[in-house]
Amino acid sequence: MRSLVLACLASLAAAAATHKPRYVLYFDQYHTASLPNKTVTAGITHVITAFAQSSLFTTDPPGDYEPFMNLTAVRAMFDPGTKVCMAIGGWGDTAGFSKGAATDASRKLFAKNVAATVSRLGYDCVDVDWEYPGGNGDDYRQNPNSNKTSEIETFPLLLAEIKQAVVTKCRDRDVELSIAVPGLERDMIAYTAKQVPKIDKVVDFVNVMAYDLMNRRDNVTNHHTSLTGSLAAVDTYISRGMSAHKMNLGFAFYAKWFTTAKGVTCDHPIGCPTEVLEAADGSDTGKSGAMTFEASSFAGVPANLVDSPDGSCGAGTNYRCPNNACCGQYGFCGTETGHCGTGCQSGFGRCDGPSTKDSFFKALANAKYDSANGGEWYWDATTDLFWTWDTPEIITRKFQEIVVKRALGGAFAWSLAEDSHDWSRLLAMQANVKKLSQSHY
Repeated sequence: MRSLVLACLASLAAAAATHKPRYVLYFDQYHTASLPNKTVTAGITHVITAFAQSSLFTTDPPGDYEPFMNLTAVRAMFDPGTKVCMAIGGWGDTAGFSKGAATDASRKLFAKNVAATVSRLGYDCVDVDWEYPGGNGDDYRQNPNSNKTSEIETFPLLLAEIKQAVVTKCRDRDVELSIAVPGLERDMIAYTAKQVPKIDKVVDFVNVMAYDLMNRRDNVTNHHTSLTGSLAAVDTYISRGMSAHKMNLGFAFYAKWFTTAKGVTCDHPIGCPTEVLEAADGSDTGKSGAMTFEASSFAGVPANLVDSPDGSCGAGTNYRCPNNACCGQYGFCGTETGHCGTGCQSGFGRCDGPSTKDSFFKALANAKYDSANGGEWYWDATTDLFWTWDTPEIITRKFQEIVVKRALGGAFAWSLAEDSHDWSRLLAMQANVKKLSQSHY
């Protein structure tokens, strides 16, 4: 693979040398409590609002999509000229894409509806987040991958229809098409050596999700985002025909935690057995989760809590759960194990499991660095929680050893406001993109 990668890089060197690096941030509706000022957002070239549901674009007439924030207000947060993009899909959203990609007629309808929405709202670009064509989506137990093999062929066709439709509909501006692609090779089902060149030809840029490289489908520990894991993802795409200068390296503004098996001493970051993280039906067992680096993750419990009127609760709200219910890690009240076990938010309701927030702070204070793989980690022996995350220093190293050495087109992160505690990761990205812009890159 290495020789092929180097050959591809050589052929792309001239293009990369004249390319202004892309600096892309997803901006999602779930993290808007603390937003950055324009000094912090300076240099961002694309902001992608997330998400429009794919099923909206499968009907005639289409469903009515409105972004969670007025686009004029979104644009005001960034430099003049920053492109504002509409992301379609996201984790768990597969049915609409599957339906839309199925036939020539359905592809044309889907694309026409996307183009009409982009034109109506005034977006500058479209980002297709189909996770994942060909299978391994959140419904893979109910709808097995064997039922989705046709998507390997139809995915590039759908992208081509979308690109043609938005270019035709929006002649007054250069509307770009991007995609978000998986970082794990096991999920690259539709990204074969045969299909990648077709995809590469159609899209303007590709966001490589070089995070969640350990997830609930694993049974031993690993870094969820690391230098070696990120590089492996990038090299796999290059070897299959993806243009390096079209790819943006992905960063995650959150840490992930996983429960290790009882009786295990995890004194190394890779290979420690875990509890069962995903049930046989594909559902979450509540033994893993995430903690963002946003301000609410570091804040104490407000003194003026009131009973939740709508079932929401936890960090970022003033709502507690009534009737002795638990506030789960994702901010909803309930009495099931998923709400009351590991990850529950003490102070906002009953909590029967260990405090992930306390464990998170402990991990940050006692972090260990795996220099060989380029990943930050910590195992909390008191809670049996394994933590994995990126630091500003690791972000810089990834820029130097992946973005620069592989001549990538830029970088992106999920998501904008998840770093609001101190903006250190966002500022590290900003500084490294600035270095790229000032170099011969």
